[in-house]
Amino acid sequence: MLAGAFCHAVFALAVLAMILAMGFGMSESLGRVPWPWAAFANALLVLQFPLVHSLLLTRWGARMLSMLGPHGATLSTTTYATIASAQLLALFALWTPSGIVWWRAEGAMFWAVLTAYAASWLFLVKASWDAGAEVQSGALGWLSLMANRKPRFPDMPQAGTFGLIRQPIYLAFALTTWLVPVWTPDQLALAMALTAYCLVAPRLKERRFRARYGARFDAYAAQTPYMVPRLSRSAERPSMAGRGDA
Repeated sequence: MLAGAFCHAVFALAVLAMILAMGFGMSESLGRVPWPWAAFANALLVLQFPLVHSLLLTRWGARMLSMLGPHGATLSTTTYATIASAQLLALFALWTPSGIVWWRAEGAMFWAVLTAYAASWLFLVKASWDAGAEVQSGALGWLSLMANRKPRFPDMPQAGTFGLIRQPIYLAFALTTWLVPVWTPDQLALAMALTAYCLVAPRLKERRFRARYGARFDAYAAQTPYMVPRLSRSAERPSMAGRGDA
């Protein structure tokens, strides 16, 4: 219960820090590193998230998580979510702003952009729910330990947002970095770096899915676009249409 409470508290703080920091275009944060050293500090904050986040998803990372305490294997998803949340909290709370503001939405434009920003976050919540809320939030580990059983991971996600594209979480995460009401050099650097991660990292995830689900994932991937939804479903079964015409 303590592990779960700590995990969800850090998770909530990280989400709040992300929403607020990017809502101000990364122009407001707690970092106070003097320039030009702030540029290096900010770069390290950006790099630490994708590097550690991806490393812990490898077999080596899974072994490391399972070795953390007597219930490490059962609590691995909780530990992973706690570490990822702490990384995001550090990134957005400890960023040192440049003090330069390029553009700030005002009037009707502010409300339009703010609506789009809120929609991107709702999209992220929906995609995370479709992927398995217990896994994404870290609840699976501590709930499994409370029930004295091994964690039961959800099946390969295919419904909801995963029926439209294979990587809705990464797309939604990238959108939150671009649909902001304030633009600064800080926000542009962050958006470019995290978007690059969101485009590349899912390839590693799909490699794991392919190894775990085999032909079932291949069939799903053949019918479902990577990150850009199809405009028409008719293009999904060209071979069947050809056989019908024959």
